[in-house]
Amino acid sequence: MKRIISLVAVLAVAAVAVGGAATASAGSRTSNTDIVQTAVAAGQFTTLASLLQKSGLVDTLATGGPFTVFAPTDAAFAKVPKATLDELAADPAKLKAVLLYHVVPGRLTAADVVKLTSAKTADGRSIAIKVVNGTVFVDGAQVTTADVEATNGVIHVIDSVLIPKEPTETAPKTILQTAVAAGSFKTLASLLRKAGLVGTLQGKGPFTVFAPTDAAFAKLPKATLAALAKNTAKLRSVLLYHVVKGNVTAAKVVTLRSAKTLNGKAVPIRVSGRNVFVGGARVTTADVRASNGVIHVVNKVLIP
Repeated sequence: MKRIISLVAVLAVAAVAVGGAATASAGSRTSNTDIVQTAVAAGQFTTLASLLQKSGLVDTLATGGPFTVFAPTDAAFAKVPKATLDELAADPAKLKAVLLYHVVPGRLTAADVVKLTSAKTADGRSIAIKVVNGTVFVDGAQVTTADVEATNGVIHVIDSVLIPKEPTETAPKTILQTAVAAGSFKTLASLLRKAGLVGTLQGKGPFTVFAPTDAAFAKLPKATLAALAKNTAKLRSVLLYHVVKGNVTAAKVVTLRSAKTLNGKAVPIRVSGRNVFVGGARVTTADVRASNGVIHVVNKVLIP
């Protein structure tokens, strides 16, 4: 790992004392190593250091700051199910979010922490802080060692990994919001804006949309796309040829031979084996639910 070198460092530690205020901590002692170097030198944060490297956060925690890091030990990571760790390791974005959930911008010593009931993390979410009989808990994890000083912040060692809770309920997304969130319909979303159809697909509906992916639009000749972008009326006509009024699920689609689109023309539907074709395009993913209808993903752009 870059920036991580062999070094000998003595961890300055101080227990969190709760009463009128925390006792004097290692903040009075100087440190010449950054947060990452200090953690590595301690020898009990090898899993944390490895995951920081995978997530690309080493330089951030080594050169930025000041930061307050609630650092899980190797023993803390050992409590996490292997499947969860594997899932995090395979998803850099999610891994980064989890690790940043352990980081609070600014330098919060033990004396500062015990005065708080929560703190906003670098992930953007807040962690709960509670003091029980002189012991500090952060989102349920116990602080076992406090005020480990570093040149760019302070480390508080904890005995469990902090996993941010996902919202139990999310507001239902419209067809357009669902498509945008998927990340593979950027061209479709852009053309809907150009055509002035955003309001339509954000409306009550319900609608059924046969949605071409970015890869589907990439199959079109550039000249065709350019011509559509310049001709709003024609662009609207093509886009509306992908929209059917009503909530037409896959179970119903396979019973149809055609469906009338908002373009006014009917799009042919054909079933071949296990594949469904709409206007010659194959449905690759069916029944993507939205608050105002349903999306069926297709692998080609439908040209009336």
